[in-house]
Amino acid sequence: MPNLRYPERLGRPGLPAGLLPLTTARLHSPMSWIYLIIAGVFEWGWPVGLKLGMAETGLRWNWILFAMVCMALSGVLLMMAQKTIPIGTAYAVWTGIGAVGTFFLGIFIFSEPTNLARFFFVGLIIVGILGLKMASAT
Repeated sequence: MPNLRYPERLGRPGLPAGLLPLTTARLHSPMSWIYLIIAGVFEWGWPVGLKLGMAETGLRWNWILFAMVCMALSGVLLMMAQKTIPIGTAYAVWTGIGAVGTFFLGIFIFSEPTNLARFFFVGLIIVGILGLKMASAT
């Protein structure tokens, strides 16, 4: 068991055992980005599943189970992506993909209202996701 109170005794000042600094080469892992994109897509499933799981006649457990499976898969894939993508970037991209996808699913599946302002601000989220991806490649 590593001594986390005194990380300087582990040979890497300031880093507990098992935590290695990210190198530029590790940031260019395309599989991590693929895991992150798929994790973001699974993020769409749980709000949709929870919405469809609530009915006037009661709970629809199949949709609630669908939401739980999507949550678990999304979390596992996010964890895998964070092996090489910085946590702040991974989390922001993950939630951004989930938010944008859920926004469009709400429009197309649930006929939610649309207006120019909503599309503009979702566009800003997309620009942020792309910006984080480009900034992580350097």
